[in-house]
Amino acid sequence: MHNDILSLLEKNAKLTAEEIAVYLGLTEEFVKNEIKKMEDEQIICGYGAFINWERTGEEFLTALIEVKVTPSRGQGFNRIAERIYRFKEVKAVYLMSGGYDLSVIVEGKSIKDISHFVSDKLSPLESVLSSATHFVLKRYKDHGIIFNEEGDEDERMIVSP
Repeated sequence: MHNDILSLLEKNAKLTAEEIAVYLGLTEEFVKNEIKKMEDEQIICGYGAFINWERTGEEFLTALIEVKVTPSRGQGFNRIAERIYRFKEVKAVYLMSGGYDLSVIVEGKSIKDISHFVSDKLSPLESVLSSATHFVLKRYKDHGIIFNEEGDEDERMIVSP
């Protein structure tokens, strides 16, 4: 039952306990109690809205930074990951397999903001060996939400033989 409640909330955090109960054929009281338990156990860590910032007119830039680090003895990657995720610019940090260790998602108002973050905050950390920054040019889908902008259709002329 937990997974059904979680799936509904993940798709729409605005659903009320009453609405979830109706969807799942449960009592509202049961759903409220389950949600409270999952919040207490930090299974549900927060609620949020997914914003299409391109439609707000705000300057906004997202970058994915690949980071190679030296893990610390006894704590592995946890210590350096914690140092990185505490910066206000950082929206997410993931431990990765493959060619680099950490994937860091950063947001800023401009390329200059993000480059200052990399050069002044990230790179000087003693465990950081190297980084590669990739700028997000356009979001098509994020957290299961499709960002479909009007006028984004392919306007090329159709050529047929």
